[in-house]
Amino acid sequence: MPPADHTYDDPRGPPMGEETDKAKGRIKQAAGALTGDDETRREGEREERKGQLKGTLDDAVDRAEDALESMKDKVSRKA
Repeated sequence: MPPADHTYDDPRGPPMGEETDKAKGRIKQAAGALTGDDETRREGEREERKGQLKGTLDDAVDRAEDALESMKDKVSRKA
């Protein structure tokens, strides 16, 4: 969590995490389905996909960092 005095350039506030986006998307989908509002339902689908993509990207970054560390270890052992 950033310090309390941290300000964000984005007027929407701090970025949300993967699980928050997915939950928010599911809530919007349910609200849209209950009210018959297709736009809200579609917005919820997009929000949920955004959360899923954040998770996929985070996993890819973790794998890349692990691979880099492994390569560094192999190079340092050979030196």
